[in-house]
Amino acid sequence: MPRAPSPPKPAARRRRIDAPGRRRLPILLRQAWFSLNQTFRRRLTPTGITPDQFTTLRTLAEHEPDGLTQSDLARLIVSDPNTIAALLERMESLGWVARVRHERDRRANRLRLLPAGREQFEMARHIALALQTEVLADWPARKREQFLKDLAWVAKRCRAAADAQ
Repeated sequence: MPRAPSPPKPAARRRRIDAPGRRRLPILLRQAWFSLNQTFRRRLTPTGITPDQFTTLRTLAEHEPDGLTQSDLARLIVSDPNTIAALLERMESLGWVARVRHERDRRANRLRLLPAGREQFEMARHIALALQTEVLADWPARKREQFLKDLAWVAKRCRAAADAQ
């Protein structure tokens, strides 16, 4: 009676899984993010907004009228507190956001989107939507929406993996 093939050895399994020609999630996500961010940065140049500022303005707009704390913002846009503090300082000096003392936590501030910040966000939002439409244009609407859902799922799983460490 012929014997069943034995399972591949760990090293052989790793070579097959990590074969040079196979696509890898970290590399693909990095390539996509870098190219998208670079293109978005160039297209935003005339507005004077950076991609990080746009993300901040968008996140604040999505959480009006309650506003967010700096730590909420850092968590939502996946950034460290020091980066958020420097980013907000610059945006505050531009008159785009205001930090208002939190009503229950003396150590925290609530972030408010000011009219000038909303105006900047709306201007940049059109650029962001046009870029998204351009990048996903060759797919039918159903496939675009499924891709965005899948990408949100991947982001959530990556965050969970990071939090598990």
